[in-house]
Amino acid sequence: MSVFLLSSATTRFVSSFTSTSRLAVRYQRGAASFFVANDNVAKQTFRAKNQFFMSTVDQLSDEQIKDIEAQIKTKGEEIRQLKADGIDKESLAPHVAELIALKSKIAPPEEPKKKETKKKQPQKQKNKNQQPKKETEMSESELRAARLQKVELMREAGAEPYEYSYKPTHKATELQVLYEGKLEGGEEDEEADVAVAGRIMAKRVFGKLAFFTLQDESGTIQLHLEKNRLGDTFKNIKAWVDSGDIIGVRGTIRRTDKGELSIYAKEWTMLTKSAAPLPDKWHGLTDISKRYRNRHLDLIVNPTVRETFRKRAKITSALRRSLDDMGFLEIETPVLHSQPGGAEAKPFETYHNTMDMDLTLRIATELHLKRLIVGGFERVYEIGRIFRNEGISTRHNPEFTSIELYQAYADYNDMMDLTEQLVVEMCDAVSDTRELPYGDHTVSIERPWRRVTMTDIVKEHMPDFDFESLDPDDPESLVKAKAAAAAAGVPKVDELASVGYVLNACFEELCEPNLIQPTFVIDYPVDVSPLAKPHRSKPGYTERFELFATGRELANSFSELTDPVDQRERFEAQAAKKAAGDEEACGVDEEFLQALEQGMPPTGGLGIGIDRLVMLLTNSPSIRDVIAFPLLKPDA
Repeated sequence: MSVFLLSSATTRFVSSFTSTSRLAVRYQRGAASFFVANDNVAKQTFRAKNQFFMSTVDQLSDEQIKDIEAQIKTKGEEIRQLKADGIDKESLAPHVAELIALKSKIAPPEEPKKKETKKKQPQKQKNKNQQPKKETEMSESELRAARLQKVELMREAGAEPYEYSYKPTHKATELQVLYEGKLEGGEEDEEADVAVAGRIMAKRVFGKLAFFTLQDESGTIQLHLEKNRLGDTFKNIKAWVDSGDIIGVRGTIRRTDKGELSIYAKEWTMLTKSAAPLPDKWHGLTDISKRYRNRHLDLIVNPTVRETFRKRAKITSALRRSLDDMGFLEIETPVLHSQPGGAEAKPFETYHNTMDMDLTLRIATELHLKRLIVGGFERVYEIGRIFRNEGISTRHNPEFTSIELYQAYADYNDMMDLTEQLVVEMCDAVSDTRELPYGDHTVSIERPWRRVTMTDIVKEHMPDFDFESLDPDDPESLVKAKAAAAAAGVPKVDELASVGYVLNACFEELCEPNLIQPTFVIDYPVDVSPLAKPHRSKPGYTERFELFATGRELANSFSELTDPVDQRERFEAQAAKKAAGDEEACGVDEEFLQALEQGMPPTGGLGIGIDRLVMLLTNSPSIRDVIAFPLLKPDA
């Protein structure tokens, strides 16, 4: 049988020529037609087709031929670029077929050659452990197939590629510390009997000698493997183990002639055979979205990422220890709320089928924790996930971790002292210095931190205007405030409904980005603080602070509002905003008001964004760098 490709110019002719014989079959793919015919029909068809082709070419003008040649050149360059970009064969095939079809318009195809019958040679028996290709020559799919083949070879040999357990005696870094300054080059601790387990990150094989790099949770250590020491199992570790596999190794400790501390292996065990290659085989894992999406690979190949999450765990542990030592109780509160509250934020909405209830995911833990204070607990906290259906940025994620704590008989001054203490103790848990690098800055965590009112810090940037001198009840005050803010370059002030909102907008636009060192900004307008107690000496303001560092908010605190009548009025004002279309405004929480009417003692409350604090303490530029699995759009 013969196969040949025809352009659209000759397809009709060949179809007509072979239609009566039933000895040819035509396949169409894009612009190309393929014919399968026995050799006699192929020859007859080809000769007739050539005659037809020559008459067709004679009909083409010089301009048409030049146009076709230009198309051929363009398509050829396109194919070369696609190959350079790594296109697979299946996707490339239609482009090649189109190129062949273009060429066939101006050049007659060669006559199909008769296939030569080759004498079959007896196949040599393949060694099961011998790979047909080197790993560097394999595609990713070929590598996966080869690794899975090794799984079957291991099972045929009676070895388990996915072991059930293993008992390491040491961690890699533990051994590095234990033998620091011990053993000369070439010297062995023959009395040692150590076992480690981890992932193979690199292999170097030299005939009867091999060196592997093993990585466990703590770090890396070299494995020294010799045929004379391992016996028959040496050929197996060379044939079966790939980079990415998890193995266990037992042996003595030896320092190589070059001074590298190594486990001088006596025996090895396959623990988990990896079916996929490590990402550094494919030019590393450098694309930031791929790192977030494949965090397991990110953790394997980037030690600094593992260290970030190790520090995060230490930070939250230190926070819990500090609060527990001070007599605080961690009590969990509901994630599903019938009425969102405790913050101004758009919630995620859901529905409970059995209870036939519309619910939201919590936007804060505040109101339930305050109800615990009403119930008689004097110091409570919760570290938990918060969900807000808002934008995403380097400092915002739809779900994040915060701590909220409440202390009876305390106010916002006590909370400032407590915040300093907690942050310093968390810093000490992961750093040997309180002078922390962050981007291009050095941030000092040493106490005390600066405390400044919102009106004073805004005046530093608007020296000719004093918000504190305004009467918030005078309509002219709002006009003056808007004019001054607009003159200072604050955008969208015309949309703001009160002096308090204008003051807050001026602070966020002019001051917040410049607060690199830890700073408590205190005494917020009542308009933007619906849950804070009125200031004891400043009408129109509240006893509230926010902590800022590196140009972003880290913490928020109030002297908590305990007057149920005042609280209801503020809730109703928020509800009016919500009814007017403000998706971030909260409604009236009757259950909380009922508890507040029972009587809540004077209380100081504090909320700290754990993710942003970890960013500061680990010098991480994005919130996604400190969240193990941040929310991402589906991979295209």
